[in-house]
Amino acid sequence: MYEVIIVGGGPAGLSAATTLGRCRRRVLVCDDGNYRNEASGALHGFLSRDGIHPAELRRIGREQLARYDVEYREAHVASAACIEGGFAITLEDGAKLACRVLLLATGVVDHIPETEGFERLFGAGVFHCPYCDGWEVREQLLAAYGRGRNGAGLAEELKTWSGNVALCTDGPGNLAAADRARLKTLGIAVHETRIARLEGTEHLERIVFHDGTLLECRALFLSTGQRQRSDLAATLGCAFTREGAVRTGKMEMTNVQGLFVVGDASRDVQFAIVAAAEGARAALAINRAFVRNNGR
Repeated sequence: MYEVIIVGGGPAGLSAATTLGRCRRRVLVCDDGNYRNEASGALHGFLSRDGIHPAELRRIGREQLARYDVEYREAHVASAACIEGGFAITLEDGAKLACRVLLLATGVVDHIPETEGFERLFGAGVFHCPYCDGWEVREQLLAAYGRGRNGAGLAEELKTWSGNVALCTDGPGNLAAADRARLKTLGIAVHETRIARLEGTEHLERIVFHDGTLLECRALFLSTGQRQRSDLAATLGCAFTREGAVRTGKMEMTNVQGLFVVGDASRDVQFAIVAAAEGARAALAINRAFVRNNGR
């Protein structure tokens, strides 16, 4: 039996594994190789690692785990169940494992419109986080994609990075009168015509609407929501927020005894550096619980 099994090998999971390894815990990291920022060319806002490729950050993190005897497997966790004294884990290949504490760092998947060009240009002009990618496209024409208050709020936020911002609602915008007035005051044009496709070679160059009009655009930021990448938290009985995040309390604990959730799956501030901090904080709580219960 492992003391801790960590599901997910991004910044949150690797950070937790590092701290627990330094606490001399028997830890296994299961990483299936699926990451939210897979399409990203660089990770930003991470102290001392600003601009690093996400894959390189993960490589360094995995390399550093070796000195602490943390076990790392490229494996998908197919299911998990609560058992007496911990959790039973089944991998996709049928292998069965057990642990006293389970930490989920499985992340989320962004909803990307199926319209032509969105998927292809995701990470190359189509983004979900202006705090992560806004600086690189500053002072160019930026577009927000969304409807209602969320779309209007994103468009307003983009004014941080550019004075030239548009809102594309891809059909009726469902905008309140107050939001329309606010957008007009800020000089944000609202395009409610349906989008036919996005065009660009190496990066986004323009938005093409169904009526034939074009919007030359360097970046399009999405406000389309997301979903949990894994259903493990739900099947184990975790409580969720109205927005679909796993509800966690102090030190990333869930309502299920011995189960912790860290990273994008449980928070609305979805920065890699915040995810790493949550992983370290959960690891601290886990180790303290072991000491309190077992004297070590």
